[in-house]
Amino acid sequence: MRVTTASYRQSDTRTFTLVVVGLGIGKQRQAEKHFIVPFSQLQASIRLITSKGGKIKAVIPYSEATPATTSNVPSASVTTPVNQSAPPAKSGHADVPVNLYKPKDPFIGTVLENYSLLAPGAIGRVNHIIFDLSGGNLRYVEGQSIGIIPDGTDASGKPHKLRLYSIASTRHGDDLKDNTISLCVRQLQYEKDGETINGVCSTFLCDIKPGAKIKITGPVGKEMLLPADETANVIMLATGTGIAPMRTYLRRMFEPGERAKNPEYQFRGKAWLFMGAPTTANLLYDDDFNRYQSEFPDNFRYTKAISREQTNPSGGRMYIQDRVTEYAQEIFRMIEDPKTHVYMCGLRGMEPGIDKAMTEAAATKGLDWSELRPQLKKAERWHVETY
Repeated sequence: MRVTTASYRQSDTRTFTLVVVGLGIGKQRQAEKHFIVPFSQLQASIRLITSKGGKIKAVIPYSEATPATTSNVPSASVTTPVNQSAPPAKSGHADVPVNLYKPKDPFIGTVLENYSLLAPGAIGRVNHIIFDLSGGNLRYVEGQSIGIIPDGTDASGKPHKLRLYSIASTRHGDDLKDNTISLCVRQLQYEKDGETINGVCSTFLCDIKPGAKIKITGPVGKEMLLPADETANVIMLATGTGIAPMRTYLRRMFEPGERAKNPEYQFRGKAWLFMGAPTTANLLYDDDFNRYQSEFPDNFRYTKAISREQTNPSGGRMYIQDRVTEYAQEIFRMIEDPKTHVYMCGLRGMEPGIDKAMTEAAATKGLDWSELRPQLKKAERWHVETY
């Protein structure tokens, strides 16, 4: 982590608390240690700590730190141990709505639009569906999901059970009027005993017509929430309709209407999307993401893995884990920054490949991914939603 000091005079009298991990031996290396440092010695302190194997977890203005317990620290002439602890991260998630509507009393929404997201020649069927939420209290934030209860009954004559879908719109809706919600739905199809079976709810949704009523529950979920910090870095790994939550993040970050609607959130970090699809025609919301990359080249990077059109270095199909391996050094440089969050969403089958790629990438830096991943998870920086 580098802290720029060039724009300040040597007479700057501010003081900072450095939150450090990785110093000491054994279990002590896992403990956070806190040092109070004058601004004039900040860079020298960071260099000294990192030279001893420590990692800077946070740099906090001294006035924001709150009393805690003293930790044992190595001697260092430019740092002073203090009874200070970093305050809890300001997640901005305290008011996240959950289960406003339950299966026994769902919200009845109205279908406004239902259209295909695929270009000609694509594989399968994927639709973008927008529902009107007027007349109710169904609120949500980016990264949450809702339940859909399809019409009809199952083979036993009982009402169908709800299915969960990641929300594909920001809290303001695609039209920014705060009264709609969108889903990105792939029709499930599989073969059984020589017969093609269509998924109950996904087919119901892909076939539904504008004007139809629909039963909605939720919202649910806090695993995939976007950090409130405007300067956070966000790495996104998505396949297929796993792009839904990533779309909400990117719209909130880069859509002009969203930025105007959210003066308190003007994204200034780095966002990097890795998107996996079988063909170019199957890339979802591709035009929007290309536009963001063009308009915000310093803040957004878009990397595609198109399995049936691109080849990996071994000559096989290019999957998202191959892209992770390709850019491993850059990814881990970002992960070393405590402001970096990683989000993964898509088919559960993508997890082993990503895990293998991250293991290999971590090993090149002398890190053990099996140890690092739980640490990232505990720090609420590793977010996974697969199905």
